[in-house]
Amino acid sequence: MYEYDLRAAHWRKSTYSNGEGGECIEVAYDFPGVVPVRDSKNPHGPALVVSAKAWASFIAGIKG
Repeated sequence: MYEYDLRAAHWRKSTYSNGEGGECIEVAYDFPGVVPVRDSKNPHGPALVVSAKAWASFIAGIKG
């Protein structure tokens, strides 16, 4: 199991976020081969780190 230091990550909030505390996620794209994902309402909480390939498949699935 790998550990990633996410303290310096550049997080990007979902474009579907409305700023009213809705259910949103943030992702960081500055980690080669993986995509960290976290709950935007809990930025200091845990993050899920998935492979970039799995993330691309997930995004393709929700867009399709």
